[in-house]
Amino acid sequence: MSKKQILLINDMAGYGKVATAAMLPILSYFGHPTYNLPTALVSNTLDYGKFNILDTTDYIKGVFPVWKQLGFSFDAIATGFIVSERQAAIISRYCLQEAAKGTVIYVDPIMGDEGKLYNGVTPAAINSMREMLGVAHLCYPNYTEACYLTGRPYRAEGVSYDEALGLLRHLRKIGPKSVLITSIPVDGQPSVMGYNHEDDSYFQLPYDEIPVHFPGTGDIFSAVLIGHLLNDEPLTDSTRKAMDAVYTFINLNKDNEDKNRGIPLEQYLDVLNQ
Repeated sequence: MSKKQILLINDMAGYGKVATAAMLPILSYFGHPTYNLPTALVSNTLDYGKFNILDTTDYIKGVFPVWKQLGFSFDAIATGFIVSERQAAIISRYCLQEAAKGTVIYVDPIMGDEGKLYNGVTPAAINSMREMLGVAHLCYPNYTEACYLTGRPYRAEGVSYDEALGLLRHLRKIGPKSVLITSIPVDGQPSVMGYNHEDDSYFQLPYDEIPVHFPGTGDIFSAVLIGHLLNDEPLTDSTRKAMDAVYTFINLNKDNEDKNRGIPLEQYLDVLNQ
């Protein structure tokens, strides 16, 4: 099987296994040639409370013309943290041009969790992420991000199954072809809800939650999901495998003393063989 080339457009943390630092080892382990374009350089995971961020928008603006001249192309592009509306406009335009040539676009609209935006994420990011969703073949916000993107209220207790379907339909109106909503309580059961445009089907995948917080678990989910999708596996199967991998990674590391740095993935990549 020939492996597919993927470009990661996401932030790069100097200290901690999140974003590009979490996704690169996983996708490389799958054997996919993986390239990266940092949307920001971040000193450390935001969970430490203090951090320094360098916005790389001007750098990105200069990269795309060079890549075009050199004839670089990718089978897939995965986007994550976007710093500003200006950056979103530049990246979404590039993704739209590449999608027209057959590149598959995956969008993780990283903005917040547990009902609130992350440190350093402004309300303007919501419009930026809507723009990114408009070019996505597949997007996968968590429940908090799905509420922000659709302007619907976040309820800590979660939603009913019909309300979850309504949230998926509202997200589809923004433009993505297929949609997942992660970390959403549905009738009291933590779940991933999904819509697959290939067979026009909705699905619910329940899971057991481990009451431990690590930054970067969404990025791990994204990388494992994409790794399987690039191997031409179905969306539902790929989603379940990503969920199971995240559960196993967390379970193996739940007693780690410093959880703010994320999960030390390199020691546990054989989890992906299960």
